Amino acid sequence: MLEVRSSHSVSEMALNRDRRQRHHQRCLRPAAGAPRPPGAANTSFLIPERLFAMSENSKKKFYALNMFDVTNVEKYVAYFSRLPEVAPQYGGRMVAFGRFRDNVAGDLAPRQVLFLVEWESEEAFNTFRDDPELVDFHPLRENGTASYIWQTFDGLDMSDPADVSIDDVLAVLKP
Repeated sequence: MLEVRSSHSVSEMALNRDRRQRHHQRCLRPAAGAPRPPGAANTSFLIPERLFAMSENSKKKFYALNMFDVTNVEKYVAYFSRLPEVAPQYGGRMVAFGRFRDNVAGDLAPRQVLFLVEWESEEAFNTFRDDPELVDFHPLRENGTASYIWQTFDGLDMSDPADVSIDDVLAVLKP
């Protein structure tokens, strides 16, 4: 009789078996309506009956991406400190604000700061941008920054990816 010896103890082998089982369970799609195990990938947007059903319900969004270098901290802080009060009056919501970390890929020259604002619509954004009542407001941003990139995007609310259909994804990917 051949004796097989392992460098792993019985308890280590059981632990590894349990890890494999948990991994396998996370990778399998749960039955309809069943809660997803913690850490499981959300693949519900790939369920055939959902592929074309969510377009009417998905939340279309309009985003303004701002990337820039700060040249005058006081002026930019004066702008930024008023923004939480001003932007919502025009349908804007500040989504993300961050500092540059690393250029992973791409040809765009890095900027120090990223700022993402979600707007109710393109019209809401344009009203904010063009309102003559904000004549003293926008120069604070303009005079406190350099190498400013301000781009707008149509997009989807991804706070719950299960509510996004493949049609919505394709609408973003295909102009």
